[in-house]
Parts: sequence; C-alpha cells; structure tokens
Amino acid sequence: MDIQQASTLASSAVIAAIPLMLAGLGELVTEKSGVLNLGVEGMMLMGAVAGYATTTVTGSPWLGVAAAIVAGIAMALVFAFLTLTMLANQVATGLSLTIFGVGLSAYVGKPYTSAAARATIEALPIPGLAQIPVLGPAFFSLTPLGYVAFAMFAVVAWFLYRTRAGLVLRSVGESPQVAHSVGFPVLGVRYGATLFGGGMAGLAGGYYSIVYLHLWQEQLTSGRGWIALALVVFATWRPWRLLVGALLFGAVMALQFYAQAIGVPVPTQFLAMLPYLATIVVLAVISRNPNTIKLNAPASLGKPFFATS
Repeated sequence: MDIQQASTLASSAVIAAIPLMLAGLGELVTEKSGVLNLGVEGMMLMGAVAGYATTTVTGSPWLGVAAAIVAGIAMALVFAFLTLTMLANQVATGLSLTIFGVGLSAYVGKPYTSAAARATIEALPIPGLAQIPVLGPAFFSLTPLGYVAFAMFAVVAWFLYRTRAGLVLRSVGESPQVAHSVGFPVLGVRYGATLFGGGMAGLAGGYYSIVYLHLWQEQLTSGRGWIALALVVFATWRPWRLLVGALLFGAVMALQFYAQAIGVPVPTQFLAMLPYLATIVVLAVISRNPNTIKLNAPASLGKPFFATS
C-alpha cells in the first residue's frame, strides 16, 4: 500500500465514522440522563429521507440538513412522550420506533428513490493542514458537518463535566428521585436529552443521504444505528472513548470497501458483515467484565421515573 492508497483509506475511514460519531454522541447524552432509546436506526432513517427529500425539492442541502434534524427530533418527541409522560417501557418503545421509522421512511421516500439531488455540501480543506500526508486529507479536508461532528465531542464533554447543567443531567441519570427531591426538573432534563439525541440521529441520517451517498433508498443506513448504540456501551458512556470507537469502526468499514476494490478473494457478503461482526466481538469482550459496565452506566438507565411528591 502506497501513500496515496493509505491517504484514501484514512479519508474513507473518517468519512464513514462521522455519522456514527453524530448518532452515538446523541445517544450518549440521552443515556446519561437515564433514558434508553433503542430507536436510533429509525430516527436516522427518517432524518435521511427528510433531508434528501427537502434537498431534492428546494435545491438547498442546508435546508435538507435542517429538515433531517427536525425529523429526528419529531421521532424522539414521540418516544419521549410515550416513555416519559405515559411511562411506556423504554426498550419496547425504542424497538417499535425503529420498526416504525423503517416503514415510514420507505413509504415517504418512495417518490425520491430515483430522484437526483445534485446539490450537496462540499468539503472545505484547511490550508496547510490539508496537505499533511495521509492525515491531512482525512481530518482537514472535511465538509462543515464533518468538522461539526468532531467539535461536538469537545462541546458535549465540556457540557457534561464542566457545567452545572451537565452535572444536573448526570445526577438525573444516576438518581432521579434524589434530583427531584432537591428541585431539579427530572422530566424536563430527560425530554431535553432525548430530543438532543433525536436531533443528532436525524443529522447523522441526513449526512448519509445528502453528503455521503447522495441518494435515497430503503434502509439506507443499513443498521448503522445499532452500531451507534453499541458504541455507547463500548465507550462506557465517555465521549472521547466514543470518538475513538467510531473511528475504529469507520476503519473497519473502509477496509471492507478497500478489500472489495482490490479484489480480495472473499465473498462480498462476508466483507459486508465485517462491521457488524466487529460489533458483536467488541460487545462480547466488554461483557466479560460486567463491573466495567456497572461502574460507568447511569444507575437509572432504562428505568421509569415516578415522582413521589
């Protein structure tokens, strides 16, 4: 492998990681508040179809991005109402949200399956840095959304561990009854975290359809929402570990396409399953030490909140 091939592979890995970074970071904040939303895949698909449809109709990819975020938030709002207000089971509701999102996105997107959206968001290379061999094109020749994805890790880490609001959110995730007893709005915090997660998932879906693939088709995200969920556990609910995990999974996806391109004598179906196989292996390894998960997972994750007073 020469420098040019290494540069292409590194760029592909980072680009493939960006939607995982966005969706995973949104889910991390949601889970930090004690809410387990398994509907990430459905929210991503709705964001993808809403973003692509809006871009096709208006010719503006930025309006498409806004529509993708709104679609993700709308899906998250449905989930939040059912689980936080109506106290429905979070696991069952999240799975239903994914199934609903898969079906609704296929129906809404049917007219746009063959539609061509020429408008896209172009890359903005950073002068000087973009010319660094291998790493320059990968990290400093991204689209604005790519830079936003990296910047969001710093923002979320600062918010969670350096602000009072972040402390409140984490306290709600650890012990909602105690947080409620001292006057913190538990439901308001959880609604806000859930809607933020939905917006990030919608943005990740919009990135797929508008920037990455430039098309819409049924189940466009191909299960990447489940990988984003697994990344949160892999990262033990820590933002910077999530960033590393997303880049590692992006590298696996890039290697898959690289192996196909150079004609590795392996069935394409096997290569396509590599990211999901890696997910299973990582989760199996982490599960061998349950104390790691217990020590880092929010104590009230997935548990409904009943106000006692």
